[in-house]
Amino acid sequence: MMNILLINPAYPNTFWSFKYALKFIGKKAAYPPLGLLTVAAMLPEEFQTRLVDVNVDDLQEDDLAWAHMAFIGGMAIQRTSAISIIDRCRARGLKVVAGGPLFTAEPETFAEVDHLVLDEAERTLPPFLADLKMGTLKRIYRASGFCDLDQTPIPDWRLVRMKKYASMSIQFSRGCPFNCDFCNVTTLFGHRVRMKTPRQVLAELDSLYGAGWRGSIFFVDDNFIGNRGYLKSQLLPALIEWRKNKKGCVFFTEASINLADDPVLLDLMVRAGFDLVFIGIESPDEHSLAECKKNQNKDRDLLQSVRKIQQAGLQVSGGFIVGFDCDTPSIFQRQIDFIQQSGIVTAMVGMLQAPPGTRLFERLRQENRVLGPMTGDNVDATTNIVPAMGFDTLIEGYRSIMAHIYSPRHYYKRVRTLLREFGSPHARTPLDLQRCLAFFRTCLRLGILGKERLQYWYLLFWTLIRKPRQLPLAITLSIYGHHFRRICEMNVFDIGGRQ
Repeated sequence: MMNILLINPAYPNTFWSFKYALKFIGKKAAYPPLGLLTVAAMLPEEFQTRLVDVNVDDLQEDDLAWAHMAFIGGMAIQRTSAISIIDRCRARGLKVVAGGPLFTAEPETFAEVDHLVLDEAERTLPPFLADLKMGTLKRIYRASGFCDLDQTPIPDWRLVRMKKYASMSIQFSRGCPFNCDFCNVTTLFGHRVRMKTPRQVLAELDSLYGAGWRGSIFFVDDNFIGNRGYLKSQLLPALIEWRKNKKGCVFFTEASINLADDPVLLDLMVRAGFDLVFIGIESPDEHSLAECKKNQNKDRDLLQSVRKIQQAGLQVSGGFIVGFDCDTPSIFQRQIDFIQQSGIVTAMVGMLQAPPGTRLFERLRQENRVLGPMTGDNVDATTNIVPAMGFDTLIEGYRSIMAHIYSPRHYYKRVRTLLREFGSPHARTPLDLQRCLAFFRTCLRLGILGKERLQYWYLLFWTLIRKPRQLPLAITLSIYGHHFRRICEMNVFDIGGRQ
């Protein structure tokens, strides 16, 4: 019998935190900590569990006093909060067990953690629990190889207050067939795409639906279409059938650009309830794509690929990188032009980073060009490498991109480009009280008090005349734009003390 306190460290205010957007809909955080909830479901039934998500609730002294052990997970972006929480636990004499991408990538930097349960919990948590029972705990638990997902349990949703979150999360697969130079997904999860069965996925969806969730659900797979054949023959038909009797849930995910090459897959995803997909575009430059081994993006018309996906009814959210060795100063305007022409409204642009364990990290380390750990924040105008083009050129060019694409005039123009090309999604997030109130909040904060008020009202009237069914999306993207501009003002426009 043990009391296990699961703690999710805080995310700083970043591009993906949506802190300024969440206020419009009365939510505390974007997503719950799926990894910790899955770990909780793997613990023995006789254990008592309690979750504190620091993004939603404060970590109280009573929580620490109740616990026999603290389980902490997290990613690189949560480093500062994780260290603070570990220090609090140790000050109370509470044993700390840590796992997840942050600790798996950098175990040597967390000497103060009592037990590191690394890699995939399906492989390393059972031996930890067995040793705990026998009183023979080791400090580090690592796995050789990767697990199959057919035994992964349904996350323990009882531990979270769903109303505090904007979206729920689910995982269908792990691994990616590609080999991008800068990406640590394959280091953590391998190249072989491992999948849950449709029955498992539907059981997880039923658990969310049965708990009362009616809203967006993020399939957190790093590449949802890693096995297209399985998707088309198994999972997507099952999701289409599930949605016939389950109204109100809308899905979004991450995928590679070759989604555009498969109209059948596109149609099935839209019919299954997907309305948005994040795609790593990285660069419009063929040399940069070749340098980072982003082969799936090469030798294609990237703009046309994005249009195909958006015309099918999937909004494209995109990731972009500047600072490759072969980048020249012309790349900054080329990125601006591509983002504006594509209608990718949510464009995450970052400077090249080298995550530990990647080929990029190893190459640059041998060249003495790695400066230290990453912050984990994609848009904080930092990098952990020495860029070939020089810091000043890179930072000034990066500032020029962000200042352009998130200025109200260019941002709202991009929203209109998307709405003109966007096909009709089959699923829509249902309106609830908070989303209705969000409309009036946007009218006040953006339409009356905001610097973007002229662009905001123009977009609303334009949408009412041209695309009236897309008015909720137009309002949502207006709210996102407010958040992105606040992040840019915080991270980008203050570089060197200049405005």
